[in-house]
Amino acid sequence: MKVLACDGIHDDGLALFRDAGWEVVVSDPIKDPAALASALDGVDAVLVRSATPVTAEAIADATKLRVIGRAGAGVDTIDVDAATARGIAVMNAPDGNTLAAAEHAISLLFALARHIPRADAGMKAGQWPKAGLTGFELEGKRLGVIGLGRIGATVARKALGIGMEVAAYDPFLPPAAAGKGSVALKSLEDLLAWADIVTLHVPRTKETTNLLSEARMRLMKPGGYVVNAARGGLVDEAALVKLLDEGHLAGAALDTFVTEPLQADSPLRAHEKLILTPHLGASTSEAQQAVSTILARQILDFIDTGAVAGCVNLPPLTAEAAREVGPWMPLMSALGRLAARLVPAPTRLHITYAGRTDALDTRPLTRLLVASLLGTASGRITPVNALAEAAGRGLTVAETLGGDGDGFDRLLRIRVEGDGRSREIEATLHRGPRVVRLDGVEIEFDPLANVLLMRNEDRPGMIGTVGSKLGEAGVNIVNFALGAAGDGQARAAITVDRAVEDEQLVELRATPGVLSLQQI
Repeated sequence: MKVLACDGIHDDGLALFRDAGWEVVVSDPIKDPAALASALDGVDAVLVRSATPVTAEAIADATKLRVIGRAGAGVDTIDVDAATARGIAVMNAPDGNTLAAAEHAISLLFALARHIPRADAGMKAGQWPKAGLTGFELEGKRLGVIGLGRIGATVARKALGIGMEVAAYDPFLPPAAAGKGSVALKSLEDLLAWADIVTLHVPRTKETTNLLSEARMRLMKPGGYVVNAARGGLVDEAALVKLLDEGHLAGAALDTFVTEPLQADSPLRAHEKLILTPHLGASTSEAQQAVSTILARQILDFIDTGAVAGCVNLPPLTAEAAREVGPWMPLMSALGRLAARLVPAPTRLHITYAGRTDALDTRPLTRLLVASLLGTASGRITPVNALAEAAGRGLTVAETLGGDGDGFDRLLRIRVEGDGRSREIEATLHRGPRVVRLDGVEIEFDPLANVLLMRNEDRPGMIGTVGSKLGEAGVNIVNFALGAAGDGQARAAITVDRAVEDEQLVELRATPGVLSLQQI
């Protein structure tokens, strides 16, 4: 396995990859999509911060890439839709830099309140710039927090600790959450009109881009302040400069920008009412160490066990849940391949998880089965994009939980329909992965082995005839399972020690009494 680490990923996380036997390639930020595409050749996982954009162009030909890891919270520099379409998991580590980002926002509040950057610059220029730098106290001021997630909630807690009044707006919290906890929730308009200082802690999405537009910032009190240490583009930068020039806003502090690095000629740089920092929110040694190790463990667990933590385009799956479903995963892959051979153009798939299913998270199992079923037509289908691919191909996927396990603790019933065919497979984990019934006929075989599925006339001598022909071909029979199908027919699953060659299959199919034969 090979991991590409861009943007100065902390070595503690990279050491975990090395300890696991991975090849680690360290790179400076790669901003050109073509250059990143070249660097991703043969790479299984790529780690980035905010400097390397992972675009659709960059990953279009990354045939080995399984995971994109963001050492931090935001994934706006990653084309998640393109990654999902390619079956690539996108992971982040939002918890690792929570404290660092929150403390930076609080630092910017103090810097605004006491004019610290201007005072420092004047002192270093040989001045004594006391006049004109009278500040204000934060205690008793009203702080409006936009976004009450991990970072926003931490900012709110720290602001309450220094005596500020705090209220919040969060587009992702339901109205029922209002009045609960120590922070009151308000509408965005009411919050802007109420606050002395507004700080933003939401991701950048289509809905939050320019969330603080000129019209909304005009709702703020004259002399208000804005802090954005979340994502560039949440604040309309041109409108912010206009309102600072007019005096409607008294100041602002920005750590993130629409374009990063900020252009040398940006009007933001010269504005005396603005405090600027170069995206330092997560730039503490503790945070960088934490996000790198959290991300590395998530990726290693995902590759080794299928555990999904911190993944933005897969349902979460804890390590404990992964251990529960892990033994079933090889069976699901095998059943998907088997179903694809039985019904090459499926239009409907129904999976019944029968028996004791209360503790079984079926989501990764269903995704893996669908990926395996469709994967015979395309090698780029994974559990990440399996359900989207199924919908795009007109394959309806349905699940049923519970019901009679027919004597088994857990039993899978899989019905595949398409092109006028309908086939049913029943399987379980019993002395390993086992198919126990095929199209209603009791017949047991290992779907991970080399198997010949035969439909034949139910008459004496068939086992001997077919067995002799396989022996003549030098193929050893490991197991021969036979079940009566009715109407004078039987089903057989013949497990052999190696794949049977095409010409030998043609000869077997021509054997009198053999009605059909497929190699799985």
